[in-house]
Amino acid sequence: MDIAALSMAMSNQKTMEAVGTAMLKNSLEFQEDIGKEVVELIDSAALERSVNPAIGQNIDFSV
Repeated sequence: MDIAALSMAMSNQKTMEAVGTAMLKNSLEFQEDIGKEVVELIDSAALERSVNPAIGQNIDFSV
């Protein structure tokens, strides 16, 4: 393998690693956003239970 081909292969590998890292970063940020929304949803449900403690006590399974 000549030097030029080796250089091109190494450059391509470096680019692919950078793309993979950027995609992973975006995925992690997305998961963090979802986690924050879940926490907000849980907090809002806790607030509703403190105002009306009977909510969620009974489940109607009839169809």
